[in-house]
Amino acid sequence: MIRVLVVDDEALIRTGFQHILDTADDIEVVATVPGSQAVGTAQQSGPDVVLLDIRMPDVDGLTVLAELRRLPHPPVVAMLTTFDMDEYVEAALRSGAAGFLLKDTDPEELPFLVRALADGGTVLSSKVTRTVVDGYLDAGPQEPAARGLDRLTDRERAVLVLIAEGLSNADIAARMHLSTGTVKDHVSAILTKLEVGGRVQAALLAERAGLLKTLPEQPSTPPRNQDMV
Repeated sequence: MIRVLVVDDEALIRTGFQHILDTADDIEVVATVPGSQAVGTAQQSGPDVVLLDIRMPDVDGLTVLAELRRLPHPPVVAMLTTFDMDEYVEAALRSGAAGFLLKDTDPEELPFLVRALADGGTVLSSKVTRTVVDGYLDAGPQEPAARGLDRLTDRERAVLVLIAEGLSNADIAARMHLSTGTVKDHVSAILTKLEVGGRVQAALLAERAGLLKTLPEQPSTPPRNQDMV
């Protein structure tokens, strides 16, 4: 069962997300709270995934994200926004968010995206992905992250390519004939060497560095959803 915490300043949004996710047999919404209660509720309920409003009047979503990331067993966090482009999105990704969703995401897609997040995938709303990626790719080399690419082993580079394709740890394990635990170890090593906060940053860095074009082409897997990075 995937345990989800919904954090938003609007009760209507919280209720709507809960009703949608509760229709899935494998997802349980453990709580829906405003930002001021997010960290305490996460500590008590131990969610696997947190859907976190990026703009809230009582507390800044980026502040909540940072506090959640400092928990002993931090949940996967995806940011929620009502805007096609939000100036906080890049900061959220750099702080370790696993992606972001528009609040008007298709209800039929929401459970799928939550499953992807819980399985180690990354999710970016298709309405804003291109703007974010273009901005990131145009930003120029980042140090020391760019230097970190040179420190990756061949196996880690192959894993990074699959991360950039949006594959979860389980999918990568199946593709590369590895155990999920081994993939998790590789992902941890990749993030450490690149000195980035999450998989989204690592994927964007790989694309900007041209790694996806220079490595041998991996066997193709049909994309599961256009909203996955």
